Amino acid sequence: MATMPVAGNTQSLGRLHGGATAAFTEALGSWCALIHASTLDKVCAGVDLNITHHRGATDGLLTGTATPVHLGRTITSHEIVVTDEQGRRICTARITNQLIEPR
Repeated sequence: MATMPVAGNTQSLGRLHGGATAAFTEALGSWCALIHASTLDKVCAGVDLNITHHRGATDGLLTGTATPVHLGRTITSHEIVVTDEQGRRICTARITNQLIEPR
């Protein structure tokens, strides 16, 4: 779980930028994949990110929660849900990471 302010992450109309949300969810899912990969003496590389924006935000603090969907030996998938301070879902993302041998 992590938080991100809407302030400083808006597009020109003052609403939360979808790219900021995508970067936030990708970071959360990748950190979780890296934790799992480290238990296998591997590292991870993102291979897919899918994000659905459910509603906009103009202020406040967002909370992202990553939940594993699959933790394998070569692939991980995580679902990341981002909510606002009222608990309303802002977006849902899914990231898949490939687990690889470090160089």
